[in-house]
Order: sequence, then C-alpha cells, then structure tokens
Amino acid sequence: MTVVPMTAAHIEAVAQLEQQCFADPWSAASLEEELDNPPAVFRVALDDDGRVLGYVGMHHLADEGYITNVAVDPHARRQGIARALLQALAAYGRDNRLCRITLEVRTGNAPAIALYQGLGYVREGVRPRFYRHPTEDAAIYSLYF
Repeated sequence: MTVVPMTAAHIEAVAQLEQQCFADPWSAASLEEELDNPPAVFRVALDDDGRVLGYVGMHHLADEGYITNVAVDPHARRQGIARALLQALAAYGRDNRLCRITLEVRTGNAPAIALYQGLGYVREGVRPRFYRHPTEDAAIYSLYF
C-alpha cells in the first residue's frame, strides 16, 4: 500500500467510497473542487494495482488542520489503511508546523475513537446532535504537535 496526494484520476473511486461509508456523502463534483482548493490536503491509499483503498481529507488553515473525512473500503478495513492515512496527515502537520489537527467523530464509533486515541488524539469536547441519519453527538478530538 502507498499513500499519495489525491488527483483527478482518484475522484470516481473516492466518490464511490463516500457512497459506501457515509449517510451524507460528498459528491464527485465536491471532491473534484477540493483539487483546486488551496487549503485542501487530500491523500489516498492505493494497493499495488493502484486501486483506491481509502482516503482522508483535511483543510489546512493558518497553523491548524481540520480533518473533513476518513474513509476506507469496507472490504479493506482492519489492515492499517486508516492509520497510514492519518499518519500521512500527521507528517504533513509536522512538516508544515501545524500546532494541531482536529476532527469530529460519532460518539458511537468506537473503532474510530480507539484508532484516534491510539495515534495520540485527545478528546476535547462534544458537539450535541452534530450528525444526522441518524442523529448523534460528535466527539471532538485533537492531535497536538
């Protein structure tokens, strides 16, 4: 597996991941707009054949990063893909002197929370009723540098 910057060639596969993984997925057009969005930092994980296994998106604003999405193909989970994607963002954060990276996660998403905590993210608060379909609180996590 390799982690590389997202390009136009990845948009269709990433949009399909969005459909598989999220109740309110980003469209292919929205993902394509991120390619020309200066604060956007998007990475994809590819298998040896170049197939998209997962992706992560972040916006770099001032000295902070805000993760928008993390998605992994349901058939490729529990293989370290999300960890590799998040580590790539952490490396970007260190290289670009960010003070922190933040994200929101459904409070009921125990596997994701365990991953974030294992990577050093700390819980900083809750956004009540943040998510829809179904309605659920979001826990706010940050990784400090």
